[in-house]
Amino acid sequence: MKFLWALLFSLLFTALLAVVYLIHVWFLPVRVIFYSAILDGVVAAVATATILLALRRRLPFTGFESVLLLTIWLLGGYAFAISGPTVLDRSLSFYILEKLAQRGGGIRADAFPMVFKEEYLPEFRLVDVRLTEQTQSGTVEIVDGCVRLTPWGWKLVGISSFIRAHLLARHRLLAGVYTDTLTTPFANSAKGQQGYECR
Repeated sequence: MKFLWALLFSLLFTALLAVVYLIHVWFLPVRVIFYSAILDGVVAAVATATILLALRRRLPFTGFESVLLLTIWLLGGYAFAISGPTVLDRSLSFYILEKLAQRGGGIRADAFPMVFKEEYLPEFRLVDVRLTEQTQSGTVEIVDGCVRLTPWGWKLVGISSFIRAHLLARHRLLAGVYTDTLTTPFANSAKGQQGYECR
């Protein structure tokens, strides 16, 4: 009986999450897709838990079981946020598929660098999107036309650089060759002043 009640409330959470998410993206301002989807999951989980709490005398759950259900719903909201709208918003793989469809189903392989530079960046306003995300996340600040790392940004760079160098695949298949080049992607970048650094 507990399982059926848990399933029923989990279905309610799923329905509430769908409604809250759609209301949010259709009618309310969204600063960062990931953060807004996380918020939607929290709102849906809390709303479901509130209903469960209001009916607690009629339900077979202990307090601990109710907390476990809330935890599952919060994790479900997180999984939705990161695996749904965030993936679609950030996915270069989906862009490639959609661009292929737009161009009749095929594009020459040697044209992709041009497609990314001349079409992907402006079509998806990629620079604006990512800089907005980073400023809202507190990792960068834009002052007098200069984008600078904040102390929090420097810490994240240290963490990401360590993970990239030591914990990513060293035998990754890229263009038919297994390589570790993406563990040190800046190794072959041009050194020295490029003319675009902030003074």
